[in-house]
Amino acid sequence: MDWSAIFNAVNLLALIAWVALILLPRWPALLSGVLYLGVGLLCLVYAVGMIGVVSGLIPNPEGGGADFTTIEGVQAIFATRAGVTIGWTHYLAFDLFVGLWIARDGDAKNVSRLVQAPILLATFMAGPLGLLIWLVVREPVARKTGRFS
Repeated sequence: MDWSAIFNAVNLLALIAWVALILLPRWPALLSGVLYLGVGLLCLVYAVGMIGVVSGLIPNPEGGGADFTTIEGVQAIFATRAGVTIGWTHYLAFDLFVGLWIARDGDAKNVSRLVQAPILLATFMAGPLGLLIWLVVREPVARKTGRFS
């Protein structure tokens, strides 16, 4: 299995989805594309990789096991090309999903795309940091508009 090629492919897929989400008009078709072609494909790659490696259907000659109960076990998983690629795909999928939610939520609350853009960029680069920034920005906007959902 060429884990480097898969790693590069998921990075490219995520980058294209993020650029579209931040820069293009948010037509329903674009948002659906980001959800299903971006997040969905990343989830599929993750699922196939994770199930394949854990079940042994995809050989992982570097080892790494599947011990998620200790720091040493998780470190061993991420010490392999398969583990890094699968783990990175997990991050990419969840960060993109969160970015999509932020974009939709920001649009629904009439938050300027200029305000959203750096928050989305922060979410792309450091997911939880971008989400935290959005939650701080979102709170007063949600109170002001009376929309807490």
